[in-house]
Amino acid sequence: MSKYLVTGGAGYIGGVVALHLLEAGHRVTVLDNLSTGFRESVPAAAEFIEGDVRDASKWLCPSYDAVLHFAAFSQVGESVARPEKYWENNVGGSLALLAAMRDAEVRTLVFSSTAATYGEPDRAPVTESAPTVPTNPYGATKLAVDHMLTGEAAAHGLAAISLRYFNVAGAYGGQGERHQPESHLIPLLFEVALGLRESISVYGDDYPTPDGTCVRDYIHVADLAEAHLLALAAARTGEHLICNLGNGQGFSVREVIETVRDVTGHPLPQALAPRRPGDPAVLVAAAQAASDRLGWRPRRPELTRIVADAWEFARSARSARSAGIPR
Repeated sequence: MSKYLVTGGAGYIGGVVALHLLEAGHRVTVLDNLSTGFRESVPAAAEFIEGDVRDASKWLCPSYDAVLHFAAFSQVGESVARPEKYWENNVGGSLALLAAMRDAEVRTLVFSSTAATYGEPDRAPVTESAPTVPTNPYGATKLAVDHMLTGEAAAHGLAAISLRYFNVAGAYGGQGERHQPESHLIPLLFEVALGLRESISVYGDDYPTPDGTCVRDYIHVADLAEAHLLALAAARTGEHLICNLGNGQGFSVREVIETVRDVTGHPLPQALAPRRPGDPAVLVAAAQAASDRLGWRPRRPELTRIVADAWEFARSARSARSAGIPR
């Protein structure tokens, strides 16, 4: 049994990873300031500290075996409007966390990175050797932390793994996606199905794809969580490894809409809108490094399974809110 600090563990992905760690028999402490996370998303068996990652030195001590770092702001549009917020939190917070880890002699870190570090790739699938040219401050801050970890590993012997997520969806253990504001396609479609939104916007239908809409790689959040546990075992002193996490297959916006329609049984009116700047036509992961180095493969790759699990959470959360129960 090991002891892990999970920063940002009151968020969607951090909470699911914390739950997987507990189910594997480990001790878990969640550190989250609840600025975007939810107290009820912290697994009941985890110790919870309400605090900021920039103050991690107050709580981090040698009894921890590793840190899993999810604490970051992640709204692309907000990062464009308020870049200073993202640099201060995502980069400043990570820098403070690394200093605390050095002082506490905790030398293993798994970092929540993103495909946004690649910007607009000119080919698919995207490998880890693709140029990293982020098109927004969110992606730029995540790339900056990746560079930070490379230097930390070389200079101070950190064992670090960055996991670059593509599109994460689904639900696990009663925990699912809920952002404020929401910007992701599948939960936005659920809002249409639940009568909370009139229609779904389709941003462009003239891309060079089979049906003209953008193609994206969707990965189940439980598959993503399993990769983090494997990364803890694979981390090596003095090495910073970067792995993409995705299914390696793409689904168009219209394919996602049809799948959600089939799963929910609700009509989903569409409104065609202009293309959004910076949206690549195809964004699909090559996850061979995760397979080779971590021994990881997605076990829930079917879009219908991903959508069905997410829909079950969305409906239960809606019912709980109607009953006045926090979810």
